[in-house]
Amino acid sequence: MAVVELIAHPATVGSVPERVIVTTEWTDIRWLRIEYRLQGDTGQLLVPPPAPPARADDLWRHTCCEAFLRGLGAEAYCEFNFSPSGEWAAYQFTSRRQGMRPLDGIDPPAIRVDRDPEALVLEVTFDPGSIAAIPPGAGLELGLAVVAEDRDGRHSFWALRHPSGQPDFHDPSSFELPLLAPSRRSAEDSTT
Repeated sequence: MAVVELIAHPATVGSVPERVIVTTEWTDIRWLRIEYRLQGDTGQLLVPPPAPPARADDLWRHTCCEAFLRGLGAEAYCEFNFSPSGEWAAYQFTSRRQGMRPLDGIDPPAIRVDRDPEALVLEVTFDPGSIAAIPPGAGLELGLAVVAEDRDGRHSFWALRHPSGQPDFHDPSSFELPLLAPSRRSAEDSTT
């Protein structure tokens, strides 16, 4: 399990959240769980209303949690968008912002949202092995990001790092959280 705190881009800070904490863990050999915790006065956070759990484009234009996955050192990567509405999106790229196309033939992620006056928690569970064609036991690099919209329509952009003057979650140097995909062997060992 890894717990990280995302950093707000200094040029785009809105009124909320005050902090973003993200936890990642493998729930078994196939499923990756990511919990995004947006802390602060959630009454000031503009959250999309509930919608059917379906694919949708342009989720990043409003409050949205994102994950970027690639094989260790690879140019190609996948982008996943998870909205508090329950909608989601998945894309693949051949290299930085190039060759974008929807990821087809994937199972929808499971998205759960909890909100109280001090935190919005979005938990997503999905299978990155089949989505990103990454074999069990392979090394992964993960980029994590959040777009937060406040009630005044201001956006803040949160990520592990901001390597350039403008927010750019696709920058390869922001895929800095290493993950080792669980191997079939280690999963079998834990069940015996």
